Amino acid sequence: MGYRSELESRLAKKTTKAIVDYQMLENGDRVMVGLSGGKDSWALLQILDVLRQRAPIRFTLIAVNVDSGYKEYKHELITSTCKARGWEYRIEHTAIGDVMDDLLEANATPCSLCARLRRGVLYRIATEVGATKIALGHHLDDFIETLLLNLFFAGALKAMPARLVSDNGQHVVIRPLVYVEEAEARQYAKARELPIIGCCCPACGDLSLQRQRVKRLILDLEQEHAGVKQSMLKALGNVMPRHLLDTRLNPSGELRDSVALRLEDEAAPQLLQIRQ
Repeated sequence: MGYRSELESRLAKKTTKAIVDYQMLENGDRVMVGLSGGKDSWALLQILDVLRQRAPIRFTLIAVNVDSGYKEYKHELITSTCKARGWEYRIEHTAIGDVMDDLLEANATPCSLCARLRRGVLYRIATEVGATKIALGHHLDDFIETLLLNLFFAGALKAMPARLVSDNGQHVVIRPLVYVEEAEARQYAKARELPIIGCCCPACGDLSLQRQRVKRLILDLEQEHAGVKQSMLKALGNVMPRHLLDTRLNPSGELRDSVALRLEDEAAPQLLQIRQ
């Protein structure tokens, strides 16, 4: 069975590479896909379904949508789309939208709090449906934007893991689109005629000024120097702890310059001859 297009083939290869590199899936897995209705989660569900039919291992999919409770939200469109494509699905209706104002701190962005609340719901449902993996639609751009946001505004050198075990050890979260760019996910969702559904939150699409600035920065850099995004993603997997300032990684007195020591060892015989 061939792929429908060159775009689908490219996404399938990138997603497969991520699954293999980070050991995301095992034979017999039941994968719960967090389906928000946005382009990224639709693209993830669709490409995983394509891979499911071709993979050498057996795994099943169930799409789960966490409805935050906004009246205008088109959850019936998610229902009809999943039914038409033969995808198992579940829609969980919640009152997250109603409690946001009570929990949100002053000047905080609602998206981060909403994401945490929805994640808690996904964990609960994962247990109820017997899911062994929870797949989220974060893509390459999300990884590097998070890296820069933490670097510039949070004083932390971190992004997000491609595979994460929850603190209680009961859930495994995977992000199979780590090698897929946002533009590719958008093109793929459009090509497969998947309906893009907004969450209907009043703040939806109102990104923080910091994230907007980081998006523009990366876009400008990529236009000037093609390959910058790929280089940044590669850097996330090419960490050199001894060249950082975290004393938890480099306890005082234990810093060693391996290159200098190696060169000294190699030069020792010549130095000895000179002294003699």
